[in-house]
Amino acid sequence: MEKIIKAAVERGASDLHIKAGDVFRARINGRLVPLTKQRLTPDQTRAIAHKLISSEQDRAHLEQLRDFDCSWGMPGVGRFRVNVLRQRSSFMIVMRVIPFAVPSIASLGLPEVLSTLADADRGLLLVTGVSGSGKTSTVAAIIERINRTKQKHIVTIENPIEFLHRDVNCSVTQREVGVDTESVAVGLRAALRQDPDVILIGETRDPDTADIAVKAAETGHLVISAMPTPDVMTTLDRLVAMFPAEERDLGRVRLSEALRGIISQQLLPRADEEGRVAAFEILVTTPQVRAIVKNPAKWGELRAVMAQGRDAHGMQTFEQSLADLVAAKVITEETAAAAARGDVAPETRDRRKKAR
Repeated sequence: MEKIIKAAVERGASDLHIKAGDVFRARINGRLVPLTKQRLTPDQTRAIAHKLISSEQDRAHLEQLRDFDCSWGMPGVGRFRVNVLRQRSSFMIVMRVIPFAVPSIASLGLPEVLSTLADADRGLLLVTGVSGSGKTSTVAAIIERINRTKQKHIVTIENPIEFLHRDVNCSVTQREVGVDTESVAVGLRAALRQDPDVILIGETRDPDTADIAVKAAETGHLVISAMPTPDVMTTLDRLVAMFPAEERDLGRVRLSEALRGIISQQLLPRADEEGRVAAFEILVTTPQVRAIVKNPAKWGELRAVMAQGRDAHGMQTFEQSLADLVAAKVITEETAAAAARGDVAPETRDRRKKAR
């Protein structure tokens, strides 16, 4: 197993799939490709799941596990976010590759405005994108920037811990849900009593977490989190929808004051077929943006504001980012057109109307 995993990482795999009745598969350059010819038996897959779970208590209850998250490290290769699940009454394992080296904003080729956003003393900074879009690496690069340029206390609440941040100029406290704290919400509430300057929430998915995150930003902390939303507008819609219906007017006001910026990203195949490249949509909260966020009747103006705020504030739309990548011949026109056609589904539009 370890030889196969090492070979997959060397080929640039982002994820590995291990399933009873199937071969080892890895996601390389966005495609799920087979790594072996021999299919795994249920007993082999169970043994692999047993090896990847570090907690003796959890291993003892392996047969009762249905959906389980943990992390696992392989010396000299990397760390992995592991999800153990059941399908057809047997085990399947999905492993997300997390390199040992924490990336920097420069090494990932991220827009320069991210350094400015990372330098903020307070506010809510969101990194969004669908699964596998590189959110984790971008968030890690922002934390790395703060760790090397500031003298602060960074508290992270993750499920599980992914990149390991050593103390450089900052003190970094990393807490794993289920190991170091009971839940994201419990860990987040506790973090407010731990003299933090920066709070990282691995992912904001529920109203309780969103509410505490906004409160933490309102009380003078820089709060950084990922969200599984594809673009800026959907992210704002989702956040507003997390407030109770009777509190959404106030929620938009709170959000407009707390929000520092939103970075949405998607990974696209390169024209030379040598991996993938990220396209970005970026919102920076200027006074004009705050006024728009407060007033749902003006939300239709937001994309134009992002497009026009490129030079002055570092904002941009996905269309502008795609056009830049095509002009630089990094992606093909066909790839850009396919990415731009990712229109909002009718049910999402309906949800937006209700949220407003």
